[in-house]
Amino acid sequence: MRIPAHSVCTAIRDDIVAGVYERGSRLTEELLARRYGVSRVPVREALRTLEAEGFVVTRRHAGACVAEPTEHEAADLLEMRMLLEPLGAARAAQRRTEAHLKVLRGLVRLGQERARRGNSEDLRSLGGWFHETLAQASGSHALTSMLTQLRHKIAWMYAVDAPADPVESWAEHGAIVDAVARGDGERARSVTALHTERATAAHRLRFSNGTERADRVRTSQPPVNMTGLRH
Repeated sequence: MRIPAHSVCTAIRDDIVAGVYERGSRLTEELLARRYGVSRVPVREALRTLEAEGFVVTRRHAGACVAEPTEHEAADLLEMRMLLEPLGAARAAQRRTEAHLKVLRGLVRLGQERARRGNSEDLRSLGGWFHETLAQASGSHALTSMLTQLRHKIAWMYAVDAPADPVESWAEHGAIVDAVARGDGERARSVTALHTERATAAHRLRFSNGTERADRVRTSQPPVNMTGLRH
């Protein structure tokens, strides 16, 4: 598989998240270079970047290996997302462009339509696109980058159940966009905080061997009542 040198980091990260490389397994430059059809130089650079992101660790006598995060480290990621997602929404309410709003509204319409029809096959990817666009609308490259890294690492460490009520979940997305469109930063922050808290309950920590824990992540808040958020 030959890919551009600048895409090596993305390709290795995607394969780590997908479980192609098990946690704790060695990542040798020679084998990676052969797999992706590049020289060892971009592989070496990619491994340094992935180590900075927390996907890779360097061990004495073993070299680069896939990291093995603890349960506490995994839980920290969810907590950080619950803090940063609302911040991003509040910033988006002040800095979004009409182009951002157009994409967000289009995603909400599409997501609500698919949810009503019971077609949940691509709702997860639509949700990911929604939150990525919302982060970009914050106008903060640093915040967008941090949220992107969090999403990658959470996808690696957790399996996520489909929402019990996808229609309600996309109503929450709609409420976020309404607040952003009005420029109401506090409203955008509070609605996003409730939405993120609710979504967190659907996460199940994966075992290091790729299997999944049966217990869901516990949250400190009761289920979101969207009735009060739609007005």
